[in-house]
Amino acid sequence: MTPRTRILTGPRIVAGDGTEPEALAIRAGWIAGTGTRRALRSEFPGAEEIGLDGALAVPGLNDAHCHPSQAALARVRVDLDAVADLDQALQALRRRAAHTPPGQWVIGQPLDERRLGTVDRDLLDQVSRSHPVLLVHYSLHRAVVNSAGLAALGYRDVADAPHGGQLGVHTDGRLNGHLVERAWLDPWLPGAGTPSIASAGPPAAQRAALKEVIGELHAYGITSFCDALVTPTERQLYTDALAAGELTARVGMLLWHAYADPAAPPSDHPAPHRLRTVGVKMMLDGALSGGTCLCRSPYPSAMGNDNGLQILTDDEFATTVRAIDAAGGRVAVHANGDQAIQKVLDVFESLPQRHAGHRIEHCSLVDDDLVARLARAQVITVPFGPFVTLHGETLVKFYGERADDVCAHRSLRDARVVAAGSSDYPLAPADPLLAIRSLVTRVTARGTVVGARQRITALDAVDVYTRASAAATAEQAIKGTLTVGRLADLTVLDTDITTVDPDQLAEVRVCSTWVGGECVYDKP
Repeated sequence: MTPRTRILTGPRIVAGDGTEPEALAIRAGWIAGTGTRRALRSEFPGAEEIGLDGALAVPGLNDAHCHPSQAALARVRVDLDAVADLDQALQALRRRAAHTPPGQWVIGQPLDERRLGTVDRDLLDQVSRSHPVLLVHYSLHRAVVNSAGLAALGYRDVADAPHGGQLGVHTDGRLNGHLVERAWLDPWLPGAGTPSIASAGPPAAQRAALKEVIGELHAYGITSFCDALVTPTERQLYTDALAAGELTARVGMLLWHAYADPAAPPSDHPAPHRLRTVGVKMMLDGALSGGTCLCRSPYPSAMGNDNGLQILTDDEFATTVRAIDAAGGRVAVHANGDQAIQKVLDVFESLPQRHAGHRIEHCSLVDDDLVARLARAQVITVPFGPFVTLHGETLVKFYGERADDVCAHRSLRDARVVAAGSSDYPLAPADPLLAIRSLVTRVTARGTVVGARQRITALDAVDVYTRASAAATAEQAIKGTLTVGRLADLTVLDTDITTVDPDQLAEVRVCSTWVGGECVYDKP
């Protein structure tokens, strides 16, 4: 049976390869033809013709670094986004504790102290003294536990902190329950053969939450994303969603390094264009907007000293990267500060095979020398998209004049370094249009310009979230442009973002989102 063909017509179509076809012919989920309506009608007689509403169609928007599975699992645990204030949060945690066997963990996330207020061990002791209670900060870089949680983790004083982690203290020296980086990440992501302190919850609830999250991403025009932190739990969640026909987005997965075995890489999924493991995730330093990244020059960091935190030792990092590279795998290394980026490049440049395609996630603080090294090593970078608009003043507070070159999309693109699009959702809003506005204007919500020289055009910003993001998962041959032989993924906008004033980009909305030629979101 010959697959049916659809011809999509309507708004201006920007294909991403420099062409602007009048129409697209779609067959079996792929683009079978582009050109004028008349030519495609002649080539594909009897094809169904669909007129697209809106003003501009672009290749499907692709978030190359986000955490949808973490957003979904947060909704299965005690969802702190669903509470109005701290009292409601404590009540929700108590209700969960009442239905949890003593000694088992009660988990709440994401914790946003700007909205809920200060939380420490003493406050969480009001939830339960017979359950360890842990609240995960929205940044995924820190958490806070109660006294039972500290005891369960074996933390009695600051000297118990692991390398790459930190334990917070009250003014009297008593632990306050705050855990930074590996102090909570190691028990949360302990690696194969060791159970995590966090239960993922009932599989049906996990799947329902994931379906909800992906639906929200489609409403932002997102057709593909790379989940930048998965373990076997999250991988099984995606696999189950695929088997149930509920995985409407295309998903690449980065496996957390503690679960990776270079000698036995994950097997391909039955639908690799829908679900693939695309690399191994590692983390070398802390958070950009949190002021804990590792920098060459001193800065007033949030660590209480003049620099951030190195998560893995140099030996741990180099040994793991070399093993994965030798097995033909790809690594994706979280590195924000220029010192961390330099350390990553030192290892990448020492690899015997010098495989192209390794990634640096965020790659936030660079100078001309680092950009040149990134280009020579053919490293793929995944800088934050919306962070200047969201955190510009905070970045200036931490890094001073260096903030002008945070998320240096212009410098990277000029050097022909792949710079993919990333929200880091749910740490930041998933909306690519917010990110595009930030990339084009470099203006914060308060109206401050941060790093005007790193501005790029609206079309360049679309390229960041399409072609470059496809390259970040080695899929540039099958998606990222609306051309023959590519997947029929596209996003339709209600405004032509190439012609409007940049300040109006915040008002642009998605009309429809298409994956494999099927509409997965249509604006009400």
